Amino acid sequence: MPRSGPPTTNGNHWITEWFTPYERHSHQIKKYLLKKKTAFQSAILADTYSFGRCLILDGEMQSAQLDEFIYHESLVHPSLLLHPNPREVLVLGGGEGATVREILKHKTVRRATMVDIDGEVVDFCIKYLKPWHQGALTARRTRLIIGDAKAFVETTPEKFDVILSDLPSPIEAGPACLLYTVEFYKILKARLTPGGIFALQAGSGNLLQLELHQTLAATLRKVFKKVYPYYAHVPSFDVPWAFLLCSDERNPQGLSSVEVNKRLARRTTGKLKFYDGDAHVGLLHIPKHLRASIRRETRVITNSHPVYFFK
Repeated sequence: MPRSGPPTTNGNHWITEWFTPYERHSHQIKKYLLKKKTAFQSAILADTYSFGRCLILDGEMQSAQLDEFIYHESLVHPSLLLHPNPREVLVLGGGEGATVREILKHKTVRRATMVDIDGEVVDFCIKYLKPWHQGALTARRTRLIIGDAKAFVETTPEKFDVILSDLPSPIEAGPACLLYTVEFYKILKARLTPGGIFALQAGSGNLLQLELHQTLAATLRKVFKKVYPYYAHVPSFDVPWAFLLCSDERNPQGLSSVEVNKRLARRTTGKLKFYDGDAHVGLLHIPKHLRASIRRETRVITNSHPVYFFK
């Protein structure tokens, strides 16, 4: 997922992401497949020496062939296994199709609806990132909508058992800023069925970049009774990546390793590489300093007072 700052390249074909003005991570490029400015963002598809094929949007690493499974399994499975019978699932964003791929492993799911604003990115992901989507975006149980996710949530009369936000992190002038506000989350909550669950990628868990994550947690506490942070280290991001699981009544910490494995065996098809019962317990048991930072935060993100991932 996106992290920070614009990339730089040099004659040796490196792309550099800046975490802060003083910290950076560089990837050496073996081959560029596509460089494109869409109506909404700058997009790069490239083969790298360390992480294989990568999708980079607005200068941020979105997804890498070597480790995308860590991010996508972490985003999807805790929520879908926690819900007793997830049938209708909504994805905001999700251009590569890997989030839908993981959703469709759940036998209870009747339909996965994915709403992504950038049809150009979705089209070239379908063409170039087949190991990611594995046909999920054209599957019988998938409804793909190219459109504004904010407008969809605001206007649809439909209800969903689980909503997953796989949007780019908010950057100034980026397309996703208004989908990270308390105003939007109140509308989104109204689109959940009783007992529904909302989960989102919630920025970096890096100590140097915690502002967005902890303010998102404080913001969502104004909307949901229960907000649970969890983290997974994604090597191509070079940081622990943060997620938030939100509900009025469901507690993912109440699922034991044994129970998670039983539900996986009973309710899913296909193999997982990262997530199982032990991983679930580990994801949700977070260190003391992160718990303290999240508890202390009181700022709320609003339409008039946004918080950006990178300044």
